[in-house]
Amino acid sequence: MPERPRLTPAIADVRRAVRESWQRHGVVAGDQILVACSGGPDSLALAAAAIFEGKRAGIDVGAVIVEHGLQPATKLVAEETMQTLTVLGGSPVIVRPVTVGSVGGPEAAARTARYEALDEAAAAFDAKFVMLGHTLNDQAETVLLGLARGSGNRSLNGMAELNGRYLRPLLDISRETTVAFCTDSGLTPWLDPQNKDEKFTRVRVRGNVMPMLEAELGPGVAEALSRTADQLREDETALAQLAEDYFAEVAKIRATQIEIDVDEFAAMPLAIRHRVIALALGVLKAPEFARVHIRAIDGLVDDWHGQKPLTLPGVRVERTARQIVLKTAKTLKPGAC
Repeated sequence: MPERPRLTPAIADVRRAVRESWQRHGVVAGDQILVACSGGPDSLALAAAAIFEGKRAGIDVGAVIVEHGLQPATKLVAEETMQTLTVLGGSPVIVRPVTVGSVGGPEAAARTARYEALDEAAAAFDAKFVMLGHTLNDQAETVLLGLARGSGNRSLNGMAELNGRYLRPLLDISRETTVAFCTDSGLTPWLDPQNKDEKFTRVRVRGNVMPMLEAELGPGVAEALSRTADQLREDETALAQLAEDYFAEVAKIRATQIEIDVDEFAAMPLAIRHRVIALALGVLKAPEFARVHIRAIDGLVDDWHGQKPLTLPGVRVERTARQIVLKTAKTLKPGAC
């Protein structure tokens, strides 16, 4: 492994992405940053670039390698990755074995176990951020999956660069660039065989759907999907704030119900009205509510003719002459939102 690889375009791009992300989000000398690193090309490139930039800026950069124990090779991969990052100068570099449950299926269960381990490590080492190696390609796949599932604006927003303690500096960097970074740096990433297993939906999107779209529509599909996510995220941020303002103004939270004036409700733009309903259901802790439930409640505003109350999961909704009333058996906290 060369100690000082020559500066190639791929190395420069990944390092710059890390540096600029830190500048945007206030990472300064003395901060502790951790990188979630699987040993794959994306996270390995991110960790190597972050360690390099950290040395220059006086920022402490370490890594957390979550070992899921789902494949025979992962224990050795974790040990080798730890050695590589330690040689590069990462501190601390730790391996966290986890036990993957079964709730939500194998992918969701592995994700839950992974984030629990990352949260624990961040707390233990007082890390300002945990950096994740999601790339532009991951972003495009996420948007495409959300579109196919009809999951609404929020899923089409893709992944945010900053989400709580999690920071994703590589959302504008392609997977091709992270692979080139590793090659140019003399690093040997682990190529997870599960990333070729077509029993996983994301693998089929990555290996079949995206190449087909590129072939039929021309190059740049991933970039276009990523730009779409950025634009929708900006819109969603503005609409979500407007909905919270409307909710605070019109919703009256009682001991076991939320009351909303019908006339004020009807005057709202439809996109805001639906978000206000979602906020109300969230305050009521309604389980598993979906768009069909939101539309059913909305129907009490524009299509009310004295029909019976709605019985939805965990919530009963009725209309009086002047109000929409959402009731629960639970006791609510006034002012909650």
